Amino acid sequence: MRNAFSDALVSAARKDSRVLLLTGDHGYALFDPFRAACPDQYINAGVAEQNMVGVAAGLAKGGFRPFVYGLSAFVPIRVLEQIKMDVCYHELPVIFIGDGAGVVYSSLGSSHQSTEDIAALRSLPSISIFSPADAAEMTACMEAALASTGPVYLRMGKADLGKIHDSPPVVKSGGLINVQQGRSKMAFIATGSMVFAARAASQEWSDVAVWSAPSLKPISSESIEQIAKQHEIIVTFEEHSVSGGLGSIVTEVCSERFPRHVLRIGIQDRFSQFCGSYEYLMREHKLDLESVVEKIRNYLVQLGMEETHGLKNRAK
Repeated sequence: MRNAFSDALVSAARKDSRVLLLTGDHGYALFDPFRAACPDQYINAGVAEQNMVGVAAGLAKGGFRPFVYGLSAFVPIRVLEQIKMDVCYHELPVIFIGDGAGVVYSSLGSSHQSTEDIAALRSLPSISIFSPADAAEMTACMEAALASTGPVYLRMGKADLGKIHDSPPVVKSGGLINVQQGRSKMAFIATGSMVFAARAASQEWSDVAVWSAPSLKPISSESIEQIAKQHEIIVTFEEHSVSGGLGSIVTEVCSERFPRHVLRIGIQDRFSQFCGSYEYLMREHKLDLESVVEKIRNYLVQLGMEETHGLKNRAK
């Protein structure tokens, strides 16, 4: 997925000299192709992220199309005020790239993990939020970001989980992408890295529909309403806090348009307790496949609906 981002960025910069890349003194290997192809369009702003956003805002006012790259713990979290006042307030076409979203930087501790970035940005006016699941969605999201005339945040999570799509899907108007057809009473909606978990977990039940949500703001309330009309239970998946992210979005829409049972699977109200591998942190936060399946199973039991969903015995 990171390579797809790099390829799309290099292609855009070659076509348009107004496309600039600003980075806070990291991401060198990732940007070797960009610096080789467009050296005059690369700016190392140093370890001064707040200033970097101000510079990007000024460049955008001057007619450039700046990309601001950083770890998602820093972009957008460290620079939230600058994004709000320097960029969103003026509705400037600055594209923010938050790399390593969720708990990807597991061994570096909570200071480098970002499980609140979607929630922090959702309430800011004017900004769009994208959360691609694989390289194909990344390519589509980059096209949508470049077509935007306002601020954009593109969230980049675990990059090497594989592929969901064989070719770039269409990402427009906040629509959801149907990854797997299903006509049972339960449907899964996931974003980012957790689309893989949703697809894997769906195999534990019969005929479960799976949807990917690469666009979180805007997001199509009509699409969510249609899913709610077709399924009695919606399970959301995200490598983000259960507060303020995809689960909150779906719950808000359903409460207003078509009430349904919504189970939110994500990071609970806590920091990571220990450091370790990415796989370890996913287990600690109960986002691994076994924990996810158990949580859904318990929810169905709680609702008294497990028998109506063809629950399989994983022990067999």
